[in-house]
Amino acid sequence: MNHKPTLWRVFSAAPHRMMFLAGAVQGVLALLWWLSDLLGRYGGFYAPLVWPAPSPWVHGFLMIYGFFPFFIFGFLMTTFPNWMSGQQVSPRRYVSAFALLVGGVALFYIGLFTGRALLALGVLLMLAGWTVALYALLAVLFTAVHPDKLHPTIAAIALGMGWLGLLAYGLWLVGLGDGFAAFALICGVWFFLTPIFFTVSHRMIPFFSSRVLPNYKIVRPKFALWTMLVCSLGHGCLEIAGMGRWLWLADIPFALTALHLTWRWQFVRSFKTRILAVLHIGFAWLGVALALYAGQSLALLAGWTAPGLAALHALTIGFFASMMLAMATRVTLGHSGSELVADGATWALFLGFQGATVARIADDLPLPIPHGHLYLFAAVVWLACFIFWFAKYAPHYWRPRADGQPG
Repeated sequence: MNHKPTLWRVFSAAPHRMMFLAGAVQGVLALLWWLSDLLGRYGGFYAPLVWPAPSPWVHGFLMIYGFFPFFIFGFLMTTFPNWMSGQQVSPRRYVSAFALLVGGVALFYIGLFTGRALLALGVLLMLAGWTVALYALLAVLFTAVHPDKLHPTIAAIALGMGWLGLLAYGLWLVGLGDGFAAFALICGVWFFLTPIFFTVSHRMIPFFSSRVLPNYKIVRPKFALWTMLVCSLGHGCLEIAGMGRWLWLADIPFALTALHLTWRWQFVRSFKTRILAVLHIGFAWLGVALALYAGQSLALLAGWTAPGLAALHALTIGFFASMMLAMATRVTLGHSGSELVADGATWALFLGFQGATVARIADDLPLPIPHGHLYLFAAVVWLACFIFWFAKYAPHYWRPRADGQPG
């Protein structure tokens, strides 16, 4: 007799189901909280809200450590075994990691309204969940017998740096100096997220392109990975040292490498297939962001004023968030037994997300618009796009595969 699987069995059948759903919820909740803060500070709708920690540092934390990691762990727990022909991550490990990470984020939100004690406890739970998830991935890495472990090794090291950044933020919450919070945010961007997203792009974009575009030659130069590692580490260390005038030393070679790959990976040809184009568009933002960083650094060196956080948001929204949205969409479709096609609604959603990136960058440029208005607009567009993405793709995580296959 065939028994219909329970909702829990379907939801917990694969790591990406659980982790992606948590990430999708966070994509909405984190921006709802941030928008509530911005409406007070820039919108004039009410007095600026008071939180137990500076709101920009809370926003940075929620995005770096409370949003992206769910998608990253869900993706890597799915791909690590495939990349290295290794053992699958056991449900016991990914369910435990999911529960601890979600519990930690929930406590963190409660702490925003009650005080730093629950903020710190939330970070502690997130550290425990991160440890379980990283251990599960390292088990795959160390036990697999495969001639090429370069990409998963870099990803694992980057996840270790993310753990260190999360720890630093927790230490700041319990009373150590502001330097720990500053380190946590810089570490999260340059030692954790940039290496992860670049490495996954280096591995997957040429592969996906070769499956779609005829006569496509896979290009994965190893020099690009080494350049990324050196320049990303260099940029982060220079920021920590407060040497903004010299960031161009790391950013120019990194920008040239990113732009070179955008060209070699055939950015223009990718538009023949939307599900591929979204990946190429997301990666193209990396070269733009690094060029902006280099320009800001050279402006500081010349004694001029640099345009605020434009480069940072070109990197975090343009590259990180766009690439995450593109990868999550593809994985969700592919692992739900659905057709690998970005329909008109998905394409419009993704283009709208690019509009949020442009608006956030423009807010730091000398335009005849009051500061903060485009910032608010970008947050509203992000939120609208993510609510739509959630409504369209989240049901795949608790429904059985359309093709009847397991997972």
